[in-house]
This record gives sequence, C-alpha cells and structure tokens, in this order.
Amino acid sequence: MGTFTIEDGVFRLNGEEFRLLSGAMHYFRVHPDQWSHRLAMMRAMGLNTVETYVPWNLHEPRPGMYRRLDDLDRFLDAAAAADLHAIVRPGPYICAEWDNGGLPSWVTGRLRTSDPEFLAHVDRWFARLLPRVAARQITRGGNVLMVQVENEYGSYGTDTAYLRHLADAMRACGIDVPLFTADGAEDHMLTGGSLPGVLATATFGSGPAAALDVLRRHRPGDPMVCMELWIGWFDHWGRGRVTRGAAEAAAMLEELLAAGASVNIYMAHGGTNFGTWAGANRDLATGAYQPTVTSYDYDAPISESGAPTEKFRRFRDVLTRYNTAPEPPPALPVLPPATVRLTESAALLPLLPALARAAVTGPTPPAFEDLGLDHGLVRYRVEVPGPRGPYPLVVDGLHDRAHVYVDGVRVAVLDPVGQKEHQAVEVSGPATVELLVESLGRLNYGPLMGERKGVTGGIRHERQYLHGVTAEAVRLGDLRFGDAGEVPFRSGTAAAVPAFFRGTVTVAEPADTFLALPGWGHGYVWVNGFCLGRYWSIGPQRTLYVPGPLLRAGDNEIVILELDAAGEPVVELRPEPDLG
Repeated sequence: MGTFTIEDGVFRLNGEEFRLLSGAMHYFRVHPDQWSHRLAMMRAMGLNTVETYVPWNLHEPRPGMYRRLDDLDRFLDAAAAADLHAIVRPGPYICAEWDNGGLPSWVTGRLRTSDPEFLAHVDRWFARLLPRVAARQITRGGNVLMVQVENEYGSYGTDTAYLRHLADAMRACGIDVPLFTADGAEDHMLTGGSLPGVLATATFGSGPAAALDVLRRHRPGDPMVCMELWIGWFDHWGRGRVTRGAAEAAAMLEELLAAGASVNIYMAHGGTNFGTWAGANRDLATGAYQPTVTSYDYDAPISESGAPTEKFRRFRDVLTRYNTAPEPPPALPVLPPATVRLTESAALLPLLPALARAAVTGPTPPAFEDLGLDHGLVRYRVEVPGPRGPYPLVVDGLHDRAHVYVDGVRVAVLDPVGQKEHQAVEVSGPATVELLVESLGRLNYGPLMGERKGVTGGIRHERQYLHGVTAEAVRLGDLRFGDAGEVPFRSGTAAAVPAFFRGTVTVAEPADTFLALPGWGHGYVWVNGFCLGRYWSIGPQRTLYVPGPLLRAGDNEIVILELDAAGEPVVELRPEPDLG
C-alpha cells in the first residue's frame, strides 16, 4: 500500500516530494498486444506516469450492455509492469477527438449538467466503472495516483452542482486518491470548470509562463500542473496536416519543467481511431463540419506505429534531466512493400435488405438513434408523387453524407466537408428517391454536442414534405466477412459502386504495415474482419496503419467498402506512413 497526497503545494508519493512526468496514451487507440511496447517507449522517454481517458460509449454501446471493461484493468496492470504510475480520466465526457466526446449516442437528458435524467445514466455507469479504478489505486497497492472530474468543463458550462455530483459519486465508489479538474488557462474556463477543494490543473500548448501565472492566481496553494501540454495536433479530412516542430515543442516542455511544474504530455503516443470512433468538430463562425481522420498520430514523439521520432529524442534529452530512463525497446519490424490484387466483389445496394435490420416505415425519416444505430449506413426511400415538374429536392438536417438515387440512378452526392460534387438536385414526379446516408464522427467538443445522425429534419420536394419514408439500417461494425461471412463475394471486380471488394495477402511473418489505396475514393477497410477505419481521397491521410497483431502467418483477408468511385483493383502495403 502507498500514499499520494498534496501537501504544502507539492505532491508527495509515500511521503517524498514527487513531480508528475506523465504522457497521454489511450488504451482504446492501441492494439492490446502492443500496449507493453508503447508503455516501454514512454518509460524510455523519461516519463514516470501514463494518463488515459475512458470512453463510456465504447464500453456501454447499449443501455446496460457492457463490453471490454477489463481493457482498462489490463492496461493499468501493463503500465505498472512498465514501471509507470497512472492518471485516469473517466469523464463521463472526455472530448479526446473521440466520437461524441465519449458519451453514448443513446444517453438522454441535458448532457453535461445536473439534470436528473442525465445523472441517472452517469451514476449507473460510474457504479460499474469506478470500483475497477479504485481497486488499482496506490492506496490499495496499485499504480493509480489521481482521477479527473469531467474534462475541460469550463469550456462548456458553469454547473458546479454537476461537478460536485461527479466528485461525490467518485468518492462514493471508492476513489480516495486526489481528484482534479483540467481547464484552459483562461479566467472564465477555470472559474467555470474548477471545484472548491479539488485540485485545478491547466491545459495549453503555448506560453507556459503566462499559463502558469493564470493558474497560480486562481489556485496559489495548489501544485502547478499542465494536464495537457499540446505538443502536436489532430487532423481533419479535407484539410492540411497539422504538425509542430520538435525543437519548438521540446523548448516548451523544458520551460514548463524549469518553472517547477508537473506535466502530462498530450499526446506521448496517439494511436489510431479504428473503426468509426473518430470524432468531429464544427467551426462556430462558419458552421463548417470537420470530421477527424482515422489516424491519431498527433505528431506525437512516439509515432502511430510506435516508432521514436526526432521529437522523442529531444523530449528524452529534457526529461532525463529530471528522471532516469532505460534504453528504448527494439524497433518493431515492418512488412516489405507489396501490391495486393483484389479479386472478388459484391455490390452493396442489392445486398442491403439482407445486411440491414428490418425495414422501418413511417411518415417522417427516423434518425440513426431512432433505429438503434450509432454509426453506419441507412438507406431512406420515399416516393415523389406525380405528375409534376422538376423541383429541388431538399434534405433538412442531413448528418452527414448522402448518395442520392432517383429511380435507381445515382444523381448526386450531398457532402458536408466541402466537395463540390452535385450539391443541387432537381427531381420530377412520379419518381422513387433513395438516400444512402453515411454517418461520420459526432461532434466531440463545443456547444453543439449531442447531435443526431441521418436525416434529422425531413425530405422536401420544393417546400412540400415527402411522407411515407422507409429506412434500412446497416451497422458497419457488425458486418462479418471470411468464409462464413454475410457478403456473397463473386469472382471479378466489376460490381457497381457502392460495393465490397476483397483480396488476399500472404504473410510469412506478421508485422506492422501501412495500407494505401491510390485511385480509390471514400470508404472503409477491414483486415481479417477488423475495421481499420475510414479512408478518403481528399486527404490529408493517405495510408491506414495495420498493426502487426491483426495479421497471421499465411493468408490474410482485406475487404474494402468503396462508396464513391473504385480505383484499379489493387491496394498497396507500404513500410512507411503517409499522413499528408
């Protein structure tokens, strides 16, 4: 058993003064078989602590349905084995560029407030989660030193009763190590997001001296902690890659530590937004929707595939002045370059009735949430009466991207990300209109969170709503491939897009690789049934990371769902990433 306390403005670990040299790594963004390697890299960089969020929506996909709860347990145990303490940030809201900021899409009530309906969901979740964290606190022989109350709440609201309820719930569930809040180093954020009697920390990516001055003014008796030192950034589809120079980032870290502060480097290792878990943002000034790419490399010192970067070497030089560090583990192997031919295909639209849940028909289009769908595809079908002349077809509240078909012919793509492909549609009647709607990430930050997906308003022909809408929903995460899969592949690659395409790559020894799809448009990739995530020709990301543990010696299945325009029936395995 041990202790971790705050006394006279400093941290004390088992009675000795202690400085947090922490780095962020999210267990849910890294293949479990690679946790130990990434944690060893963090320890070798000179860190003594690892920080992780906990995404509620990953672990409770449906009310009362829990999955993968032991992932966090095993990760914390792996961190302890790597000689790292831990900081846990359980939310319930985490931001993290993660879908819906970690909140399940089915949660109801006024989000992030003391609304009883919302708190009832949170309390049930905390009762499941927090005893597992409590069991791994330093006070019980584990390695957890601190637990966060919510996340950057001062960027959202001022409901102190909500924060107090969360803190009390954490104590009631057995959390006895220090609690803390984290907010931007701004007066309004710290006053809105901090809680009396709970350690306040700051998040920032520049000007450490000025940020610490603000924090000291608000909390002169607290240890100075930067809970997120932003040393890189994330990327959005259709925009340029965002990076930060290694020398500049290292100088900022050095300035912060020289001032006597503790730090959590965000991110030390970013990982990957596998599947459909990438979040999104919306520009409040322009209304532009900005979905996050699949990679969460973050320009971190430890790359998406676990390789040391120049930033790693410079950070290690700084951190080892304050903490000893072992040598980095050996580099992980990568596959040699290869070209994989796709040899089979299956058109999506004829398969939808078999792949989808039972069709639902009603007067108005249901949102994804009404269909019990978090992410995937919904085909909406509605009739335009006739005879009538051509009028504009208008889709109110479209979230997010729709292929429009009139009498079976694709006539438009309605795209929120800025492509200029056929945004205006005119339809004459009678006609059958179909919308194949794809959800992208839910907003993870800001006042517009909690959005619904699909057609959330209605389908209009000029000013007239079209009623009698049928919807068929396909959850992409539920699709099964392989010999016993649900998709009846046929030889050849002539299937009309949208379509599935399949190929096989033979591997002598599994290792990491990066999959490129030159000439392809937009869609999803599965390797041996595991969804790597989205690809999109608009960039900036051009390759998808394939962790070695997903592969096996011998034949490996690659499946592509192309929604826009198929390229040549080949994909490439490359030894290096291309993130733009």
